[in-house]
Amino acid sequence: MSSRRGTSALFDAFSHLSSEQTHWNHTLVGWTGEIESLIGQPPPPESLSGVSKTMETSIPLNKASAPIPVDVTTPSFIKQPTDGIWITKDDRERLEQVLSHGKAGKIVPVWLMEEAEGGSGRACLRDQRRWRRYAEHELYTLFHYKQHGPTDGRAERKWWADYYQVNRKFADKVIEIYKPGDIIWIHDYHLLLLPSMLRQRLPGVYIGFFLHIPFPSSEYLRCLSRRKEILEGVLGANMIGFQTYGYSRHFTSCCTRILGFRSSSAGVEAYASHVAVDVFPIGIDAAKTENTAFGAPEVDAKAALLRVQYDGMKVIVGRDRLDSVRGVAQKLMAFEMFLERYPEWRDKVILIQVTSPTSGEERDEYVQKVQNEVSDLVERINGVYGSLGGSPVQYFPQYLSQDEYYALLRIADVGLITSVCDGMNTTSLEYVVCQKENYGPLILSEFSGTAGSLMSAIHINPWDLGGVARAVNDALKMTDEARRDRHGKLYRYVTSYNIQAWTMKFLRRLLINLSSLNHNVATPALDKTKILRQYRQAKKRLFMFDYDGTLTPIVRDPNAAIPTDRVIRTIKMLASDHRNSVWIISGRDQDFLNQWMGDISELGLSAEHGSFIREPESQKWKNLTKMIDMSWQEEVMKIFQYYTERTVGKHD
Repeated sequence: MSSRRGTSALFDAFSHLSSEQTHWNHTLVGWTGEIESLIGQPPPPESLSGVSKTMETSIPLNKASAPIPVDVTTPSFIKQPTDGIWITKDDRERLEQVLSHGKAGKIVPVWLMEEAEGGSGRACLRDQRRWRRYAEHELYTLFHYKQHGPTDGRAERKWWADYYQVNRKFADKVIEIYKPGDIIWIHDYHLLLLPSMLRQRLPGVYIGFFLHIPFPSSEYLRCLSRRKEILEGVLGANMIGFQTYGYSRHFTSCCTRILGFRSSSAGVEAYASHVAVDVFPIGIDAAKTENTAFGAPEVDAKAALLRVQYDGMKVIVGRDRLDSVRGVAQKLMAFEMFLERYPEWRDKVILIQVTSPTSGEERDEYVQKVQNEVSDLVERINGVYGSLGGSPVQYFPQYLSQDEYYALLRIADVGLITSVCDGMNTTSLEYVVCQKENYGPLILSEFSGTAGSLMSAIHINPWDLGGVARAVNDALKMTDEARRDRHGKLYRYVTSYNIQAWTMKFLRRLLINLSSLNHNVATPALDKTKILRQYRQAKKRLFMFDYDGTLTPIVRDPNAAIPTDRVIRTIKMLASDHRNSVWIISGRDQDFLNQWMGDISELGLSAEHGSFIREPESQKWKNLTKMIDMSWQEEVMKIFQYYTERTVGKHD
């Protein structure tokens, strides 16, 4: 097992909830991740050897391409069918047992796989990347204001089906271990449908949701074909958290413009309940970062080597993923302009840029395009401004070890982050902690979610290359007193608003919302898949629609409540099916219903709160009041008259 890179802040939050510092009994429910076969490697220790011995791989065992030489005399422990990796039930139970007693607390894995084979319990893992393809190819891209070109939609439909299955399997696993009173905290864009799925099956459940990436404006979200399903899914939560105020406003605006729900800065009125919306800028485990950066001999040794290597040079550090939103190309172009406009810094400043592979599902050709652009910029800058003494850009497209990373942050003179759209950039927070002794300024993109929290950083617009170049020059010329003052403010914020404070703040605010608002009356969103299945199986179906507030919105002028063409077409389609009985129920009179719905002969109409009805395939109205004994009205009128005569001011 190996940890996923780039999510250290979230993992630190999980560790904090499972630690003795809190009173929470924390269980982490998560996907196993993509399981791979160990080709040409020796079996693991005996305690877990069964996990790998019984795995089978679809990857052919090619001796020439094995990562280490294969001993042909040693029988391989890997079988090679062509239909994916097969895992037995015993293997799964063994792994679940190991995870349930881990150092980070209890972990419950979710297995995303094909259905088990008969009674053997074996299950197959095929094309495991597909489970996150919709989230990372469609949602992540659009939420960062990037849009793919038009397609025929067939691939997207398959991805959406997998995305739905992921959320359903998570819901099944959560419900399996859920106990009344538990609080369920759901993280990020891979599980946007999960709150509603849980609410459908557990109406009184307590759910918090936090989105770690930006949320786009309604103009962009409208481009998503599944926009309504996404919004309805996340609105199953009691409280939704975002990184910045701007993201929260985008979300509430989308709920109003796309779903028609009333909203404010405090939340959304959805399904007869209030869904709270709040802002929680995430932090890092500042104490652990500082202890590692300044307490580990390995970091000290590497920092000393780097100082010798770059002696006499001003070091600017950038560390980003190589994807479409980190602004690496903009950073390099701005640095090129800096060297052009401020020639006095040539041969005195070096930019160390570290990039790691993107974790998303961006298209291979687009990733290759970004890589080529960055490589071309590095070659051009070094070709123009480099010399035999060295190159102004040191480019490292690789992962750094933790020791190397912290050592690099410690010796830097300037931190440069030029994201064009980013949720919460934790590199900036780690840089502040590692600069405890050096006080290096931080240049931070205003499009990063961190910018709203780190107000003492130098904020820049990454698209303004001249402005970035000027900011770099200002940072390098900043006086020691100004550097110390800016860093002191940043350091106090990062160490105070750490991951522990973020975790407790979110849970505390969720509990306050749960206690102050009545969530028991919330109407869960309908399970559309279940309804569609039952609809297709039913031989007779009855539909009864209220007019005002259902078929048309509530308006001040009653005569302005006119159904749209889409509503009328839908009613006609339902009523045309002989298995359906469709009725419109309203307090309006017969003439009004005749005007807007009367031409649909298969439709049943009920006017004036049921006093008059028109049967399907009929043009005549029946007065039901004539068929009812109304003699009770005489007794009621006597009671009214009795109190009217005894009420002061009855003649006014």
